[in-house]
Amino acid sequence: MALLAKLFKALNANQYPGQISLSFVLGMIMGLTPLFFPHNLLTLALVFFLRINISALLVSLAFFSGLAYLLDPVFNQVGLAVLQSSSLEPLFTEMYNNAFWRFMHFNNTVILGSVLVSYLLAIPAFFIFLVLIRTYRHKFLAWVSKFKIVQVLKGSEKVKTVVGLME
Repeated sequence: MALLAKLFKALNANQYPGQISLSFVLGMIMGLTPLFFPHNLLTLALVFFLRINISALLVSLAFFSGLAYLLDPVFNQVGLAVLQSSSLEPLFTEMYNNAFWRFMHFNNTVILGSVLVSYLLAIPAFFIFLVLIRTYRHKFLAWVSKFKIVQVLKGSEKVKTVVGLME
């Protein structure tokens, strides 16, 4: 519950929408790909080096991890199609003979498919999340803020105390 409160606080704050959008995208990449594999070290490094919202990343990671189980057959088909491509066969043979690429498990159809799909979706997803965050801030937040109960809750010291304790 505290995680969702922090997410809504970030969505409502003056934090740059691009940071929140990037958080959702990095969570999407980590959620769609198998978590405990080396390719996620790059994503984890980006999480540590960039200024992003961790609560948005965790919510996105949880959502897209659940979605990934449903998309595993699609990832398998994409990975299989790429691995069986005759024009890429010399590349994959060379990669398989290298210990680094074997360690990365790119000969696994589900891993290769999920990495390709998640990285291909990353840029469009960034802009989609950016539009959704801006729409949320301009339309939905303004609409909700008009309600008297919301204005009363925002001014209440008890609510401020509870939100302060969750931080």
